[in-house]
Amino acid sequence: MLLKITRASLWNRRFAVALTLFTVAISVALLLAVERLRVETRRSFASTISGTDLIVGARTGPVQLLLYSVFRIGDASNNIRYSSFQELAALPQVAWAIPISLGDSHRGYRVLGTTSTYFEHFRYADQRGLKLARGAEFAGIGEAVLGAEVAARLGYEIGDAVVIAHGIGNRDIMVHDDQPFRVVGILERTGTPVDRTLHVSLQSIDAIHADWQHGVRIPRRPTAGDGDASREVGHDVHVAPATAAAAPQTITAVFLGLKNRAAAFALQRQINEYSGEPLLAIMPAMTMAQLWSLVGVAESALLLVAWCVVVAGLLGMTTALVSTLSERRREMAILRAIGARPWQIAALLMLESALITLLGTALGVLLVQLGVLLLAPSLSGQFGLHLQPLTFTLRELGLVLAVLVGGQIAGILPALLAYRRSLADGLTIRI
Repeated sequence: MLLKITRASLWNRRFAVALTLFTVAISVALLLAVERLRVETRRSFASTISGTDLIVGARTGPVQLLLYSVFRIGDASNNIRYSSFQELAALPQVAWAIPISLGDSHRGYRVLGTTSTYFEHFRYADQRGLKLARGAEFAGIGEAVLGAEVAARLGYEIGDAVVIAHGIGNRDIMVHDDQPFRVVGILERTGTPVDRTLHVSLQSIDAIHADWQHGVRIPRRPTAGDGDASREVGHDVHVAPATAAAAPQTITAVFLGLKNRAAAFALQRQINEYSGEPLLAIMPAMTMAQLWSLVGVAESALLLVAWCVVVAGLLGMTTALVSTLSERRREMAILRAIGARPWQIAALLMLESALITLLGTALGVLLVQLGVLLLAPSLSGQFGLHLQPLTFTLRELGLVLAVLVGGQIAGILPALLAYRRSLADGLTIRI
C-alpha cells in the first residue's frame, strides 16, 4: 500500500519529479563516464608501448628517457654510439633491437629514423602491431611512412613530397629542402604517439645531415664531377649526398625485446654498468607507473569533481522534497486520518527518495552505455581509448551502490521533517 501511495504521489508531481530525476541521471552519468574514461586512459597510457622489455638511451632520468623515446616529448641529453647499439643487439639475451633517431621535425610533428625492425616488432595496446592503411614501408633513402594523424591533418597522400626541418618546433626554419622525402606509406590509427610521427630510415637521417654541423648547413665547394649536378638542383655550392648508405654514427635510443623477460633485471644492471659509454636502461612498465604517479593528480581531481556533481544532484533532490512538504500537509493529514502513523509518513518520504535515486541512477547508466556505444569507434580512432560498450565493472557497480546509499541518506532530512510535522499537525489542516 505504501508503494502504491508513493507511486501515485510521484505521478501527481511528475513534472517536478522528472526534472529531479533527470538531474540525478546526469550526475550519475557524469560520474560513470569519468570513471570509465579514467580507467581506460590509464590503460591506454600504460599500453602506449607494449612488448618492449627495455629502453636504452644516454644516461639521464628514467622519466626523461621515456618521454622523448616513447612520447616524443623533449630531447635527449645526448646520443649513443651506433656501435653500442650493435653490441646490445648482439647480446645473447636479446631477441630483437629497434634503433631510433630523433631530432628533426615537420610542421610540428616529430621525425623518427629507424629500421624495418620497427614495423616488425614495435607493439602497443596489448601486443597490437603496426599496420599500414595504404602504401608500403620505406625501402631506402628519401622515403617516409606517415602516422595517421600526420597524414590526416596535413592532407598527405602516397607519392607526396615532404620536406623535414632540423630540430623541433611548429615553425620549420632550418629545412632540408634540398632533399625532400616521398610518402610511400600511411599507418593505421593507433591512438599513440606513432600517429603523430613521420618515419624514415636511419640512412636517410644520416644522409640529410652529412653536410650539417651544429644545426647549420656547411657549404662546400663543388668538385669537378658534381658541378653540373649542383646546377641542376638549383644550388651553387651544395650537392646532396642522395645515395649515402653508410651506417649512422649515433642514434637516440634503442628498444629491446628479450628472449626471456626474467632476464630483464640482470640485463638492465649490465647495461647501466656498460663501460663503453654512459647508458641508461629502463623498464617501460615501471617507468610508466612512475610517470603516471606524477600526472595522475588530474585524474583524481576530475573524479572528485564528478562526485561533487553527484552530491549536488542528491542535494537538489533533497531540496525538492523539502520544498514540497508545506504544500503536502493536506495530503499528510488525510493519510493520518485514514490511520497512517507518523513513521509511515516518514517512510513515504524515504521511499520517494529511494525511487527517484533508483530511477535516476538507472537512467544515468543507460545514458553512459548509449554514449559508449555511439562514441566508441571515434574514441578508439582519435585517442586510442578502446571503450567496451554494454559492460559494467565491479568498481562501477560500487559507485552505483554508493549513489543509491547517498540517495537514501539524502531522504533522511525530508523524512524527519515530515515525521515531526505529522506529529504536530495531527488532524489540523494548515493552509
